[in-house]
Amino acid sequence: MKTLLTRDVSEAARVLVGGGRVAFPTETVYGLGARADRAEAVAGIFEAKQRPADNPLIVHVAAPSAVLRVAEALPDHARRYMDAFWPGPLTLVLPARDDVPRIVTAGLDTVGVRMPDHPLALALLKEADVPVAAPSANRSGRPSPTSWEAVRDDLGGRIEAILQGPPARVGLESTVLDCTGAVPVVLRPGGVSLEALRSIVPETCLVTAGDGAAARSPGTRHPHYRPDAIVRWVGPFQAGEPAPSGSPSAGYIGIHPPPEGYARVCRVADQAAYAAELFHFFRQCEAEGLTEVHCERFAPDGIGHALADRIRRAVGVD
Repeated sequence: MKTLLTRDVSEAARVLVGGGRVAFPTETVYGLGARADRAEAVAGIFEAKQRPADNPLIVHVAAPSAVLRVAEALPDHARRYMDAFWPGPLTLVLPARDDVPRIVTAGLDTVGVRMPDHPLALALLKEADVPVAAPSANRSGRPSPTSWEAVRDDLGGRIEAILQGPPARVGLESTVLDCTGAVPVVLRPGGVSLEALRSIVPETCLVTAGDGAAARSPGTRHPHYRPDAIVRWVGPFQAGEPAPSGSPSAGYIGIHPPPEGYARVCRVADQAAYAAELFHFFRQCEAEGLTEVHCERFAPDGIGHALADRIRRAVGVD
């Protein structure tokens, strides 16, 4: 299969409407979309990504009014989050309509829905005028793609089209928030922090270890975000401290300067910049044949909670 590379939203929308798979930019990462109302189209996402069938997908919509095309109900607290954070990196888990194909929800009676904050994504969704199921546009388990080139590297020849746009500005996937109960629960940390959510609904809480509710979110049950290189936590380093073992064939990403001896270094200004660069840096290190990636430790707050979650999973501590 030849994958179409295009900057034409109308051309990409025609592929989607026809049942094809289109990778497209969002503010978080690039997504791999197919129309959510056709089970056979959605099955193509799982095939291209080699994604486990028990990993649910997030449905993307062009406007808040489109939520009830896939959700059976919209609780009051869900409306309050939508008013505050949509469009944006927040996925709401809601009761699913009976006519939503169960391949989308991995057999669950809930569905994740979000409205992305990206002009090309919104233009594509409006033009196609169908709900679009879209996980990250990478092979399952790999680092999420933050550029169209990364999508091409993973899925070129396996999907019908890539809508080319700029690199993702957030760099991490959306926060997934379960709104089906009396108390909203964060199932996956992401681009909207727990602190921000609590400013809207103070009772918002984090999912607890062993809580079966986590299965309602993608990215919580299988290995994710792992490059071919070994990922390790390091530092923060003290002045004069020697580089750790493996640094001559390793890359380093962090806010503070590392010791001398690293093959590649990515210094970032803060945790938001760290998040925006992380997956791209993983792929850069891979391309250069580095065997390790060293990630500086930090005290997580705000988006740092989501960043720590992704690094922890890349390290292999789920």
